[in-house]
Amino acid sequence: MERIEERDVRFATSENQLRELLVQGLDGDAAAYHRFLKALSAHLRAYFRKRLFQRPDEVEDLVQETLLAVHNQRHTYRLDLPLTAWVHAIARYKLVDLLRAHTSREALTDPLDDELELFAASDTEADEARKDLNKLLAGLPERQRLPIVHVKLEGLSVVEAAQLTGMSESAIKIGVHRGLKALAAKIRGIA
Repeated sequence: MERIEERDVRFATSENQLRELLVQGLDGDAAAYHRFLKALSAHLRAYFRKRLFQRPDEVEDLVQETLLAVHNQRHTYRLDLPLTAWVHAIARYKLVDLLRAHTSREALTDPLDDELELFAASDTEADEARKDLNKLLAGLPERQRLPIVHVKLEGLSVVEAAQLTGMSESAIKIGVHRGLKALAAKIRGIA
């Protein structure tokens, strides 16, 4: 328990320091903005290393691309929202772009062993499933829907989801648990 609290304190300290440096940089303090980018690059490196352990050569490229995107989009950052949630959203987009690019390149080099398998899958199945999920989620109260969307669908941590929504971490965990239970009950009622 102490370890979790220590990690939460480190996270809050890091969040506050990064946010303060960015705000100073936005106000014209070039040295603070440089320190922000340097600290953020270390944070992003750890973030990408954790997710790309099988592709370590890609980490530095993603760090640079994300720093550039943060720099270019810094005017969109809302001061009332957690900085790390905003940065992680940008980082996730860059990561997804990388994975899509590799997947499409790898798919181009894969032989088509069974053409029938290619045409057997319906393009609309994913869209239909997404619509069904959105309908089910729309029926949940916000305190259950938002935690599920942020934690289970978007992949945010409980801490990030709590900061993004303004809910407590406990409320996020409870919301996910109760929301999934409610969704399961709805699905059983539909089937």
